[in-house]
Amino acid sequence: MYAIDEKFVDELGLTDLKPEEKREFAEHISRELEQRVGDRLTNGMSDELLDEFGYFVDGDEEGMNKWFAANMPNFRNDAEYQQLAASQPDAPEQALMSQFGALKWLQKNRPDYQDVVRHTLDELKQEIISSRDAIMRGANG
Repeated sequence: MYAIDEKFVDELGLTDLKPEEKREFAEHISRELEQRVGDRLTNGMSDELLDEFGYFVDGDEEGMNKWFAANMPNFRNDAEYQQLAASQPDAPEQALMSQFGALKWLQKNRPDYQDVVRHTLDELKQEIISSRDAIMRGANG
């Protein structure tokens, strides 16, 4: 959805960071975004829904099979699943099920997830931009 890489770090005005620092900072941004989005998406959800999503996050094959049986029994015939499988021919089926299931679970239970990601990323970008001088001092200090 969003490429958080060295180019992204440059776009935030951190062009003077060393390449290794840019990679590390991009990884930090990715982890922070994932944490914040996860917190926002799961806020107020029932334990049952959280457990369902956990099947996909944890790669719980039994749980994933249970969810697919109840929600998408013919998921292997779904064009999106087939496209995902074709794009990752060496990926184990469990990994494909995890990726595809997480996406379908989010579409079903949090149809606003793309807006949440976009809004959260925009907030994070603004925080970084407003802290740019301090970040550069820390990198050069």
